[in-house]
Amino acid sequence: MKKRTLRIYYVAFILISLSIIFFLFIKTFNENLLFYRSPSQITAGEFPKDYIFRVGGVVLDGTLIKSKTSTNVKFSITDYEKTIGISYNGILPDLFREGQGVVIRGKLGTDGIFYAEEVLAKHDETYMPPEVLDSLKMKEKTIEDTTKSMNIY
Repeated sequence: MKKRTLRIYYVAFILISLSIIFFLFIKTFNENLLFYRSPSQITAGEFPKDYIFRVGGVVLDGTLIKSKTSTNVKFSITDYEKTIGISYNGILPDLFREGQGVVIRGKLGTDGIFYAEEVLAKHDETYMPPEVLDSLKMKEKTIEDTTKSMNIY
């Protein structure tokens, strides 16, 4: 074979290899992408069952039920329009409490309960993730009433 023909084969092989690697990268990235949704969007049926995604909202007062024999925990979160039940088997973060903003990763079961794999609580008294704040669609007065109990002074 001539050097020119070998060079063409070599460049073609490199281009095809890069295309395959790029395709696999994009495919893997899309499969691992986690979407965030609010309880209103979940109850509207936007996500299929057994699809892993994130949901965020505020933990409803009086809904936290801890098992006495295991680390199983059940509670409900809301975006002040709709409510969704959460089931989690594990240790909750130290900052987790009722009336607190949370973001939860997991999947929606066929029974309408969201089965959590990971629970994230906000890291201080004043911070709320922008996605949660947008999905809550709260008025300024509601935010003040919700955070009033957290003020130390």
